[in-house]
Amino acid sequence: MTGCNLVEGYGLTESGPVLNCNPVVGEIQLGTIGPPLPSTEISIRDDDGKEVPVGERGEIWAKGPQIMKGYWQRPEDTKDVLEDGWLKTGDIGLIQEDGFCKIVDRKKEMVLVSGFNVFPNEVEGALVHHPKISEVGVIGVLDEKSGEAVKAFIVKSDDSLSVDEVKAFAKEHLTGYKRPKYIEFKKELPKSNVGKILRRILKEEDLKNNSY
Repeated sequence: MTGCNLVEGYGLTESGPVLNCNPVVGEIQLGTIGPPLPSTEISIRDDDGKEVPVGERGEIWAKGPQIMKGYWQRPEDTKDVLEDGWLKTGDIGLIQEDGFCKIVDRKKEMVLVSGFNVFPNEVEGALVHHPKISEVGVIGVLDEKSGEAVKAFIVKSDDSLSVDEVKAFAKEHLTGYKRPKYIEFKKELPKSNVGKILRRILKEEDLKNNSY
């Protein structure tokens, strides 16, 4: 369509903005963000800031000449995201054996169920394969027993879809603690101007309308 190669990459405003990119020439791995750019280091860290083994998930930290010096007149915010020249991106990802990286989810959107990490993208990716589901947005909600529980907001592609059908499908495709405890059907999901589902808005609306 464009006459040019389209490749996936990754970055953020604080990283000027690109950190990783699939090669324009050579091997491209769809679903990954490619290897780090030259002079750029990527490290995957746990909650204590320690590196995790290759293939394991953790927060993406980045270091390189494109990393910002800090936020203008916001020293406390700067201190929260910069450590010894490393930028804490707030994104969860992993590094493959071949050096290509993958994004898993946003750290702040991760759901903690009985001490287990649940990534909304994973739950959404499983449920959206149901033939009667058009779109899915997943958040974490408070739960007395498990700390948090998974809640799924679903846009139907077939009005006959029921909560029981969704739960049965989830049982087939997701580990127990990843299955939605709560399911709510909606006509549409809030989205950004680029079509990304805004989980933050879902969470804010849910807090106003429900108590768990």
